[in-house]
Amino acid sequence: MVVIEKALLIIILLRLFSGSIELTAAALMFKFNDLEKAFYINTLLALVGPVVLIVTTGIALFGLAEKISVLRIICLFCGISLILFSLRAE
Repeated sequence: MVVIEKALLIIILLRLFSGSIELTAAALMFKFNDLEKAFYINTLLALVGPVVLIVTTGIALFGLAEKISVLRIICLFCGISLILFSLRAE
């Protein structure tokens, strides 16, 4: 029997949930067949991606806390912050 870490299982489930949201959004865009509604749905998706990124990274860091140095954790959070900042930059 394969044993899977609890943190890894939560990350996997969150990513499956996130993917399901993406597929549902694509199906809704197809169903509505309207550019304005597709734009609105896409805008809502822009909120889901960063939230899932932050939550899954936080769970992974919590699970790896004793294995990763503080400097690497700081670098990871700086990288995530830059990614989120670049999404807002024009």
